[in-house]
Amino acid sequence: MSQEVCCLKAQLKEQEREISALKNKLAQLEKSHTSALELHDEVRPLIPLKAKPALSNEDIMRYSRQLLLPDLSVQGQLNLSKTSVLIVGCGGLGCPLAQYLAAAGIGRLGLLDYDEVELSNLHRQVLHGEENQGQAKALSAANAVRRLNSTVECIPYHLQLSSENALQLIQQYDIVADCSDNVPTRYLVNDACVLSSKPLVSASALRMEGQLTVYNYRGGPCYRCLYPVPPPPETVTNCSDGGVLGVVPGIMGCFQALEVIKIASGQGSSCGQQLVMFDAQDARFRSIKLRPKQTGCAVCGENPSVTKLVDYESFCGSAATDKCRKLNLLSRDQRITVQDYQSIMDKAEPHLLLDVRPLVEVDICHLPFSLNIPLSSLEERKSEHIQLFQERISQLKQQMAGDCRPPVYVVCKLGNDSQKAVQVLEKMSGSEVDSITVKDICGGLMAWAKRIDPTFPQY
Repeated sequence: MSQEVCCLKAQLKEQEREISALKNKLAQLEKSHTSALELHDEVRPLIPLKAKPALSNEDIMRYSRQLLLPDLSVQGQLNLSKTSVLIVGCGGLGCPLAQYLAAAGIGRLGLLDYDEVELSNLHRQVLHGEENQGQAKALSAANAVRRLNSTVECIPYHLQLSSENALQLIQQYDIVADCSDNVPTRYLVNDACVLSSKPLVSASALRMEGQLTVYNYRGGPCYRCLYPVPPPPETVTNCSDGGVLGVVPGIMGCFQALEVIKIASGQGSSCGQQLVMFDAQDARFRSIKLRPKQTGCAVCGENPSVTKLVDYESFCGSAATDKCRKLNLLSRDQRITVQDYQSIMDKAEPHLLLDVRPLVEVDICHLPFSLNIPLSSLEERKSEHIQLFQERISQLKQQMAGDCRPPVYVVCKLGNDSQKAVQVLEKMSGSEVDSITVKDICGGLMAWAKRIDPTFPQY
């Protein structure tokens, strides 16, 4: 019996040594995998891709279904393998784009994004998972791409594209795909592509609609040819403000991948002077012919005034971010903080809280004592809403002593639409409605959730 016990102990020690050796090997593999996907927080020179002399048996098996297409064939696949693509933005558009480019066998993918994965991203940014929250989007996307196709060289850049680094970075890639969600970055990427002579495949998605076109391609127009002057910042809506159905950027990202693959394989794109518009509500695509390249364009025209990259945030009057924008339309004395408003509530001071968000947002969350009149109704002077507002002001005046103006505090999600509403109400005060004192609550309901009531929903 004792001999058998000793034998079992010896076998156990041997197995423990084998487990230890396997753990060490696993750690080394994970370390080498991490270094292979090392995040670039700066732009570094890349070794140019070399064309494969022929497809390997593994390549033929992997890409066999597309190799059968006469439009692609072996030569097209070899062209893909020597093409590099920079994806600016690893969000709702960039995720499906990167996924399908890697699956198709593109040679090198540059994945650029300054942001980190958040829970609100996951309904549309399909390369990221719950376990990636807080991780750099560029690295999360690169890891997912590598799991799909380890033969694709993947370079993740966790950095903000800027006038200082855009040219050096874009010049290292053959094709650029703009998947950003803000106007300054669109102008920056466009100008850098024109100055570097690179085709730009650009798409956008908002709510239930999407758009796609290819700029600076085979003599076609650039972004500035169509939009020489940026729109006013207060008129621009992004996904954080206006919302988006997750599948819509998925469709548009796949469409981007299609056009990139056609260009990279040698087939060419038909979107060089076409704007493709997608209406998800009616499940319909339509195409609009764009005006040709403009001889007077500031960057690609005959006598360009933009010969180097500029400050695009100043040019556009907005931040180069897809986060919810923050407007500053009012003076300090026209606004109060959420802490100030909490003090007003605690003292039970008579007032009216006006929520100017659309009803769809009010249904998500609201303060129970607020009156909802959407900003659009105020701007359009809708009689039923103006009458309702006037009734509440009259009731408020009855609660107050003296002839002082009833105080109205305006709130929205982030304090942008509420500022516009203050301006509208100030013009109406004394003419269309009784004289009032109206102020905006800075930061809106999301500031209330962060600073006053952490149980209040954030969206």
